Amino acid sequence: MQLNLSGQTVAVFGSARGIGRAIADEFIREGCQVHGFDRESSAAPLSPGAALTSGDVTNSGQVQAFADRLGEVDHVVFSVGVGSGKFGFPFWKLQPEDWRPVVEINLLGAVNVAHAFARQFVERRKGSMLFLVSVAGQIGSQTDPPYSAAKAGLINFVQCAAKDFAPYGVRVNALAPGMVKTDLNESVWRAGQAALPLNERQDYETWAAAKIRKVSPLGQWQTPPEFAAMAVFLASDHARNITGQTINIDGGQVMHA
Repeated sequence: MQLNLSGQTVAVFGSARGIGRAIADEFIREGCQVHGFDRESSAAPLSPGAALTSGDVTNSGQVQAFADRLGEVDHVVFSVGVGSGKFGFPFWKLQPEDWRPVVEINLLGAVNVAHAFARQFVERRKGSMLFLVSVAGQIGSQTDPPYSAAKAGLINFVQCAAKDFAPYGVRVNALAPGMVKTDLNESVWRAGQAALPLNERQDYETWAAAKIRKVSPLGQWQTPPEFAAMAVFLASDHARNITGQTINIDGGQVMHA
């Protein structure tokens, strides 16, 4: 399949590692000019021809300055996600202040990014935005309520933005991971184990294998390259009639009847 993305410009937020890094690399392989934005300034550089800017998505000024510096951008990807770092079941074990940074990064950070590029997309009447959400935002995961609620809010915002942008030919979609071996996934394991007695704790691989068997009908990890492949497809003209959608790559974990 020819995606015909060569020469297009892509901004990837959260591009230093994990799913965001895989997406950035895939756009580079498609011949795109990729500009990464991540709070990890010490991350390994992206492939030759790509740039990585250090910044904070919760700082709207930094995000807007980044967008202004890039000029015309064809596609924007928001692959940012953090949990509370605590085991949130029941939710009242957390404190209200545990919610603030999670919501600010996962939801308001995404809003900052959308605002930063909205005007140029409307004026040019073209472009696409893609936001990484989570199956947790669809099922009310009790493991980390702040993360679950923030991603649910982002799914709703994607639908709102898709409706607003549609008259201008701009598309907005979301990708929802299930079980992916990332730093975020490990942080969920770490928080859960800390809440258990020592004799009930499991190493990461044992815990993950049991959870995958429990929640995923296909019984296997999802991997960053799978999201990268879908991301470039959604940016292409092959997906010109796909907008406002949350696409699950989750091994069948969430099925909507």
